[in-house]
Amino acid sequence: MIHKSASGDPSTMLVRFELPAAIWADSVHLVGDFNGWNERSLPMMRDRSDGTWYIVLELEREREYQFRYLVNHSEWHNDWNADRYVTNPYGGTNSVVSTITPDSAGSTVEQSA
Repeated sequence: MIHKSASGDPSTMLVRFELPAAIWADSVHLVGDFNGWNERSLPMMRDRSDGTWYIVLELEREREYQFRYLVNHSEWHNDWNADRYVTNPYGGTNSVVSTITPDSAGSTVEQSA
C-alpha cells in the first residue's frame, strides 16, 4: 500500500510504502528508480503495533518511479495498490508510484492518518 502526504518542501512529497504483516519475511527492502535499484540501501522496518513492513521516502514531485519489494533477498513482490504497472525487461512487471499532481494549485494528495 502507498500513502502520500505533503512534505515541508513544496517540490517533494512524502511517500510511505507498506507491505502487510501477512507477508512472512526476515527482511524486506524497497528497490527502485529512487535508489538506482540497489537491493540493500532501503531496508524496510516492521511496525511494532501491527507488523506491517514500511518505509517513508521524500520523493521529488512531478515524476513517476518504478519499484518493487525484495523479500528475504530473493523474492520480488509488487505493490498491488500501486498507481500503475509497467513491463520490466525480465518478463515481469514493476509497480509505479506517481508524484504527479493534476493541479499544482490544489492538493490531490492523500493524507495518511
